[in-house]
Amino acid sequence: MENILLVLNIILAIVLVLLILMQRSEGGALGIGVSQENMMFSKSAGNFMTKSTTVVATLFIICSLALTIVSRSELIPTNSVLDVIEEKTEDTPSIPENN
Repeated sequence: MENILLVLNIILAIVLVLLILMQRSEGGALGIGVSQENMMFSKSAGNFMTKSTTVVATLFIICSLALTIVSRSELIPTNSVLDVIEEKTEDTPSIPENN
């Protein structure tokens, strides 16, 4: 199940990137060149590319959450790195007091 979700997640990520890259750029760099037409709702706001990007992004988020939930059950509690270091410090010899 986890492998299927992982493959599906990778495919959705690639499709999402391609959909975003194929969309038409509507504005200038960081708001430069904003006109009155871009401020109002335009015809292109609800076109096919925008709707498909929304659907694929939603599926990607749902798949990512499902993958997290499925893989969470396989987590095994491990020891802390600090516990291992404290165990090794007991084996080290002490510094002699007479120099």
